[in-house]
Order: sequence, then C-alpha cells, then structure tokens
Amino acid sequence: MLVNKAFIYILIGAALWGTIGFYVKNLYAYGFTPMEVVTLRVWTSAVILVLYLLFTAPKRLKLHQLTDIKYFIGTGIFSIVFFNYCMFTAIETSTIPVATALLYTGPAFVTIFSYLLFKEPLTRIKIIALCITLFGTSLVVGLIPFDKEAFKFGSVVFGIGSAVGYALYSIFSKYALRKYTTLPITTFTFLTAAIALIPFFPYKEKVMLLINQEVLFYAFGLGLLPTAVAYIIYTHGLNRTETSKASILTTVEPVVATMIGIFIFQETFSFIQMLGMACIICAVIVVQVYSSNQNNVTRSPKLRA
Repeated sequence: MLVNKAFIYILIGAALWGTIGFYVKNLYAYGFTPMEVVTLRVWTSAVILVLYLLFTAPKRLKLHQLTDIKYFIGTGIFSIVFFNYCMFTAIETSTIPVATALLYTGPAFVTIFSYLLFKEPLTRIKIIALCITLFGTSLVVGLIPFDKEAFKFGSVVFGIGSAVGYALYSIFSKYALRKYTTLPITTFTFLTAAIALIPFFPYKEKVMLLINQEVLFYAFGLGLLPTAVAYIIYTHGLNRTETSKASILTTVEPVVATMIGIFIFQETFSFIQMLGMACIICAVIVVQVYSSNQNNVTRSPKLRA
C-alpha cells in the first residue's frame, strides 16, 4: 500500500511540474520578461518553503557552517536561476512542448558531468542512451529531417541551456547532500536565488501589475503548485520508494506540459516532434532501469552477508 501511495505522490508532483508553462505563458501576457518571471517564481517558492520548514522542522533551517553557502550559490544561482531563465526564454521563443523536451535532455548532461567530475563509468548503456537523446532532440527541434520553419537556433540554445542548468543542480546538490537532506537543500537554494535576484526586478515599473488579482494568482500559483507543493509531494513519495523508479515516473511531466501547450495554448507539435520526445523519455527510462539493476547487483553481497 505504501508503494502505491508513493507512486501517486510522485506522479502528482511530476504532473504539477508539467504545469509550469501554463503560469509562465499567462505571466508573459501581462508583459513580464523571462527574468522577471524567474524572480517571481523564486521569491514565492522561497517564502513558501521557508514557512513550511518553520512549521514542520525549524531546526533544519540552519546552516551547519557559514561557508556552506557555497553549495547553495551553486544550486541557487548557477543552476536554478540559470535553468529557469533559459527554460522560460525557450518557452517564449518556441513552444512549451519543445522547451520541455529540450529540458529533458538534462539527464544526458548529468551523465557527462558525472563522468568528468566524479569518474562515474560511461557504460555502453549510457552511451546508447546519449545517442538516443541526441537523435530525439534532433527530431524535436527540426534538425532531422531539417525543417526551416521549426528549427530556431536561439530556442535550441536556450533549451539546451536549461538542460545544462538542470544538470548542474544534481552536481552541486551532490556535494550539499554530504551535510544536508533534500528539503533543506531546496529551501536554501531558492532562498539564495531569491536574495541574488533582488536587484534585477523592476519594482517601480511592475508594482501596479503585482496588485492585479490575476497576476498574483499566476505568480503565487507558479511558486506554489509546480514548485513548492510539487517538490514537497515528490519528496514525500521519494522517501517511500527507489530513486530510479521515481525518476521513471517523473516522465509524466513532459506529457502534461505537451498537452497544456497543444490543448490550452494551441501550439503545434508534429508527429516527428512527438517521436523525438518519446526517444528522449525512453533514454531516461533506459538509464534509470539500468542504474537500478546495477545497484541491486552491487548491494546483493552485503544483503546476503
């Protein structure tokens, strides 16, 4: 029963992540830029996560050492801010389905960075998955077969940038996990990012917009549902199942994002692009299943002992 509930939590969390484009597109309609939307998301998320920890586990809202801030500068500024800015720009310059598909190439960059930084083996399965990801990405962006109208170089650059930023979170948080658990890491990450973004928001020009009820709904909703709530629910489920299984379940995110783009915003997404997204999702699943099997083999002697 616990496993089934865990799967439901993870699916709900991932589905909420898939709704990000809905809030972003609507905030764009009010004249907000990608960086301003990043600031709104980061600030609302930071406030919600801090309040959540204050009520549930206040002792975890404390740095072990002041120098630990370096971890959260990495996860907050070099990952979250960069990743969100690139993703929101990709959504603005292309479509939600294309931006989400490019974001999901992130695990491929995690594999490459882990090989370069942590000397994790680049196995045959991982190389095959990387090739499938590359092929799927080429289909999504209109490179194979070449589609002059679909292929937008700027969108591809920002989409790949979002994937790199997404991957960097896994790399930086790996260092932070030596001293902190996942929820405090995320809270300190958004708090650091929020403080860093203070000088970059045009408060005087946009203060009247922030009073608008619909703007508040989209801004607060972006920080609440597809960020704070999604992460809390996902973590709750993750604590009750294997990470590899959870990662496979999160592939519901691009499916939800694609449906929102197509059915709500009437964005085009061809069969070839859908095939490309399927390739990217399959590559993620292949790596996770392989990693799970490897971990089981590694652990089996200890379990028998």
